[in-house]
Amino acid sequence: MIVRHVLHFGVYYSEVSDREEAPDKVRLDKWLWAARFFKTRALAAEAVEGGKVQVNGDRPKRARALQLGDEIRIRLGAYEHVVTVRALSGRRGPAAQAAALYAETEASRAAREARSVQLKSLHALFGPEKGRPTKKDRREIERLKGRR
Repeated sequence: MIVRHVLHFGVYYSEVSDREEAPDKVRLDKWLWAARFFKTRALAAEAVEGGKVQVNGDRPKRARALQLGDEIRIRLGAYEHVVTVRALSGRRGPAAQAAALYAETEASRAAREARSVQLKSLHALFGPEKGRPTKKDRREIERLKGRR
């Protein structure tokens, strides 16, 4: 149920509608925020301006009007999402509702999972060092250097 307050000739009127109106077009930054790719609209706008988002292979402006069926390529850190717009919304809702706004391609999902495995294995190879030696380690170093 939607309640809109309309100002007409200085008088407020309330219009009540049972169905939600789906917009025909939505700004790109607003849709990215509503689909929960970015936490704020400012971050979404910054990513679009920084060239981290492409719509149908072009570098768009943040006010670009999205339509159903548009293909969006979004780079978030080391990962890249390729999604197709399934629904339009300018409102940020729950995660389940946000996930219904787009469909990720299978190739994109497979590439992200492969990248995740690659990054995890890299982290295992170059894990954090131990830090400073313990008392036992210092004694072993002294013994190897021949000081004791």
